[in-house]
Amino acid sequence: MTQLKKEDIIKLLPHREPMLLIDELKDIKKLFSATAIVNVKKNSFFVQGHFPDQPVMPGVLIVEAFGQAAAALTAHGLDKATYENKLVFLMGVEKARFRNPVIPDCKLILKIEALRSHGRVWKYKGEAYVNTVKMADAIWSATIVDKK
Repeated sequence: MTQLKKEDIIKLLPHREPMLLIDELKDIKKLFSATAIVNVKKNSFFVQGHFPDQPVMPGVLIVEAFGQAAAALTAHGLDKATYENKLVFLMGVEKARFRNPVIPDCKLILKIEALRSHGRVWKYKGEAYVNTVKMADAIWSATIVDKK
């Protein structure tokens, strides 16, 4: 199985700091599934304002991390010529549940799976954990578009 470090992910995704949320992609099964790691730190950009006395990773950023992990999985699995000059855009979130707050100074583990693809449209599901505690889950769709 393949493992991608942050420098490898940067080559696949257009995201940059502070919006590049995933630090690692491992346990990759080509175009099917992977596990992403998000190191949620005390100095993460959202901590100062969400919330100063009790910081929590916003749920929308957990969904963004799911999307980035899925985009990296897809970009890594496609033939380079097929993915060249393309981006993966989030189309919709069908379901998202936030079960426990994600507190800084943890490793958020995202287990993602591609459910199906039809042309340039993909559907994914994911579950987020800290240790063995489920923090969130979601089902979402994305599309591959041409870079402008």
